[in-house]
Amino acid sequence: MKRFIRSTFCLLAAVIACSIGLRAQAIKIGYVNSAKVLQEFHEAQDAQHKLDAIGSEWQSELDKMDKELQAKYEDYQKKEPLLKEDEKRTQRDDILALQQKEVQFRQQKFGNTGELAAATDSILRPIKQKVMNVIQKVAKDNGVQFMFDRNDQILVLLYGDPKFDYTYKVIDILKRGSSK
Repeated sequence: MKRFIRSTFCLLAAVIACSIGLRAQAIKIGYVNSAKVLQEFHEAQDAQHKLDAIGSEWQSELDKMDKELQAKYEDYQKKEPLLKEDEKRTQRDDILALQQKEVQFRQQKFGNTGELAAATDSILRPIKQKVMNVIQKVAKDNGVQFMFDRNDQILVLLYGDPKFDYTYKVIDILKRGSSK
């Protein structure tokens, strides 16, 4: 009887181990290169051009400020030996004010919470959401339980077999426009 219980227990343990093993094999994992998707997605390209135009306009303004600051500083250096102490102080204060104005402008436009960051977030958020919806659709359509990102900036996936790369399926759906 003990032998029967022991063999039944061993058989039951083997069946459970096999069923767990079969379930583990049923898990399907894939990956997408989000940078490549955004690079090939027309809406993302248009958004990037728009953001580049905004940034280059502000960069031109910064370049003008920098040239003005440099010219003022060079002029001050040439005239410094001839200036009285109060004139020197006034010109140094003017130079410092220009420099502070440039730093504030740079921070206001290009800082982490600046206008370019806000514009980037507002312009790219709907595009990224659309891409995420398509990634979810591709994952569901292909029975993928876990989808990772593999791009040059974020190294979440260190290796991926190309047969599990769903990047081009996502790009194809985005280009056809059926993200729903």
